[in-house]
Amino acid sequence: MDSGRRELPKPPRRIPAGVLTPLTSIETPPPRLPGVTTQPPLPPKFRPRFVVPLIVFVLVLGAGAGWLIREDSLTLDTAEVLRKSGPSVVKILATTCEGTGIASGVLLDNGLVLTASSAIKQPMSVALVTSTGDVRRANVLGSSADGVAVLRMIGQLPNPTAQLASKEPPRGADRAVVAYIANGLLSVLSLGSAKDPAPLTSVLNATKLGGPALDRSGRVVGLITGDTVPKATIVPLAKLRQYAGTGQPGITPEPGGTCVRSRGPSAAIVPELTVANTPLAAEVQTLIGTYMTTTNRHDFVGLRALYSARLAKSLTLAEDTEHHQTTYLFGPRIIEVTQVGETVNARVNYSVLFSPNSVGALGQSCNRLDNRYQLVREKGRLLVDRAVAVRAPQPCD
Repeated sequence: MDSGRRELPKPPRRIPAGVLTPLTSIETPPPRLPGVTTQPPLPPKFRPRFVVPLIVFVLVLGAGAGWLIREDSLTLDTAEVLRKSGPSVVKILATTCEGTGIASGVLLDNGLVLTASSAIKQPMSVALVTSTGDVRRANVLGSSADGVAVLRMIGQLPNPTAQLASKEPPRGADRAVVAYIANGLLSVLSLGSAKDPAPLTSVLNATKLGGPALDRSGRVVGLITGDTVPKATIVPLAKLRQYAGTGQPGITPEPGGTCVRSRGPSAAIVPELTVANTPLAAEVQTLIGTYMTTTNRHDFVGLRALYSARLAKSLTLAEDTEHHQTTYLFGPRIIEVTQVGETVNARVNYSVLFSPNSVGALGQSCNRLDNRYQLVREKGRLLVDRAVAVRAPQPCD
């Protein structure tokens, strides 16, 4: 279209070799004629139609790169979080007057442990168990109004400890929870972000209460508490810093149990079988598991159905009740199964929690036992006939 302007035709452009699309144009002056003086060549004309797309491209690329970096910093790899934080997450076991007694927790520096106070109401004895099976006693320092309990581990552990994050993560940053599931194994699940959280009821069970909320580096940014899963909530980092700080402000003493009979968790006990899984070993595993589960549930009448006629006659119901009314057995490992004639010998390692005031406790509340159970068969059933200590009880700490 004729715009009304009159200009000389533009000379053709030369394209440098190897350049597919020129970003700027290169112009040459007209040839010099004899006797005609020419002015110095003018600089190449500015061509906005070529430069503007370049600027837009650079701006878009820069903005996109920043968005990608920000997005990457907000996401997490759950497997990596589990690898980094798993050794510092512990299982809490307790005998209490209310009989709750199980939760997850996180081990911090100086032997401090944070967990859900719902697991240690009116405690008689408390222990923590690591993912490698190490057991340590713990004292209850107190609990907060929002459901955090602070414990002090007795003794030491080789496990690395968790670190509280230096600041709250961005609201859009992903978080994960590492905690124990009912079968005693560690699990990791995404909690979503504070901006778009996953419903806690979709990722929790009762044993995960007390589990830490973690950022992508495995640092603690919250703790899951609550009396039940439907009532669960995440206590924020600022509160945890307060509770784990010097003097633990906001933490009040937890009243110790005064009941005559305390209870631990009532879930079924399944001993670990470290010998060949023969039919006899499987039968022993079932019997020992049933024996320990029934003991933990304080079903002393039912327990007697697992005794041989000789043991039932020598051990009265009243004696059984007195000996075990505060005990909780856990972590059994069957390390030997042999048979001599009609007698089967099963060597079992396990831990036991009990009241420090119980008969023979001597102020302790957790022991590691190594017993050999002698089992006999009566009317086709394998039954407990007696137990003999292979080694003296060892304190958990």
